[in-house]
Amino acid sequence: MQAVFNDQVIAESDATVVVEGNHYFPAESVKQEFLSPSDTHTVCGWKGTASYYSVAVDGQVATDAAWYYPEPKPDAAQIKDAVAFWKGVTVREA
Repeated sequence: MQAVFNDQVIAESDATVVVEGNHYFPAESVKQEFLSPSDTHTVCGWKGTASYYSVAVDGQVATDAAWYYPEPKPDAAQIKDAVAFWKGVTVREA
C-alpha cells in the first residue's frame, strides 16, 4: 500500500493493518520529513487517544491528515504508533 499526497509517496508498506477501513502504516514505513506534529487529539472509545500530524509536500499542506495512537488501549495494540491517513491523502495499492 502507498499513501500519496501532492504526487509524493509519503508512506509505503506491504504490512499495513486495516482497522475500521483505514490502513495503518508501520511507523518505519512513513517518510517523517513530510509530517509535522499537530496539537490535535481525539478519543476513540476502544482505541484510545489519537495524536495527529499535518502533511506537507512542496508547499501544499493537509492539516491533521495523519493520525496515530501512541498508547492505544489493549484491543488496539496492533496499531501502536502506526500511521493512518485521510483529508486529501490517497491510500492506494502500490
